[in-house]
Amino acid sequence: MSLIRPVDRPPVHLRLARDLSRSIRRGHPWVYAESLREIPKVPAGSRAVLLDYKHNREIAKGYVDPNSPIAFRACTSDEKDRLDDRWARRQFDRAYRLRKALFRNPFSRDGSARDQIEGAAPVDDLAGRPNLTTGFRLFHGEGDGLPGLVVDVYGDVAVIKLDGPAATTFWQAEGIAEWLMQATRVKAVVQRERDRGKEARVIAGELTEAAVPFLEYGLKFTSDVLHGQKTGFFLDQRENRALIRKLSYNRRVLNLFSYTGGFSIAAGVGGAQHVTSVDVAEPAIEVARQHWELNELPASQHEAISADVFDFLAEAKKSGHRWEVMVVDPPSFAPSQESLTRAIASYERLFGMAAELVSASGLLAVASCSSHLRDQQFLEICEESLSAARRRGRILTFNGPPADHPAPLALREFRYLKFALMQLD
Repeated sequence: MSLIRPVDRPPVHLRLARDLSRSIRRGHPWVYAESLREIPKVPAGSRAVLLDYKHNREIAKGYVDPNSPIAFRACTSDEKDRLDDRWARRQFDRAYRLRKALFRNPFSRDGSARDQIEGAAPVDDLAGRPNLTTGFRLFHGEGDGLPGLVVDVYGDVAVIKLDGPAATTFWQAEGIAEWLMQATRVKAVVQRERDRGKEARVIAGELTEAAVPFLEYGLKFTSDVLHGQKTGFFLDQRENRALIRKLSYNRRVLNLFSYTGGFSIAAGVGGAQHVTSVDVAEPAIEVARQHWELNELPASQHEAISADVFDFLAEAKKSGHRWEVMVVDPPSFAPSQESLTRAIASYERLFGMAAELVSASGLLAVASCSSHLRDQQFLEICEESLSAARRRGRILTFNGPPADHPAPLALREFRYLKFALMQLD
């Protein structure tokens, strides 16, 4: 079956309204609607050829979305390329080889994912042995030269997520599922929609349970591939969880916006004296409790609380609570450029409230997943937050997405994740 949907019409031609040729040839795959002279009324996902703004020379091939601010997504700027299955397989193979190198060939399995969880290596082993990590991103859209296509793998299950109607039309999800079943030996493939109102569906194989087990540096987790946020888990914080794990020994840890407890479990396995997980969603908190138990950690050393984080911090300040390590990983406060000013104020308030409750010489880790917030703006937020809390800090590390979430060098918008670890005076 095809990886790209067959077409019955020639590609449309789009012409730039200003000179972006150099940017696109350097690898920026997006053209916004205002940068095109006109956008033809064609179905979203139609094949398109992008022409320069002066000489009608071809710059790139890709697909068009007349109803999106990102009106054109470039698949290739090589004139010799044809947008066909051969091109797609070449991109798939390149992404596949990178993940095999990163995770010591995670597709070579002697048993099922459930067998791996039950027979996993000791959880304090960070040596990176084969199969110690079986949850990762296989295809990261534009970062792998596959515009609009994301595939995450959790043990024996792959999850496809297509970024909107244009990507859904351009890519052939059933064909991709067939490729995944053959190339990676997964036993089921789920398709998730960007619109959370649409239900996920199993499009290949058989899904025996919605909570799919997988490993992350030996830690035991599950991903709700049908109903969980994103594709069921936040894989992009993997390396930061490993860092918190190393720094939590014999310390009291607070994990805010904990979701299903990723940072909490990392801290617990790292030998934290006590861990508190806080999230407004009770179902997520319940899963965090289950993950704590799954990793055979003492129940007395974990408190999972369903509460609004701002309310929790205000109450904790009144009670005089302090923590040696604090992780603040909120959802995006800036889903659009228009919301950025308000988002900055929210981040400053949140991080400032958190900083007040960190012990002297303690660690504060803060994060943002908003692509509209630039790195320098985020660091300025950190500075303003600490100043408002009358604290001083020093940056220990400043991280972006991990290696299985690559980004084109020319596409700053794709480097969305920001994670700052600070030690406070």
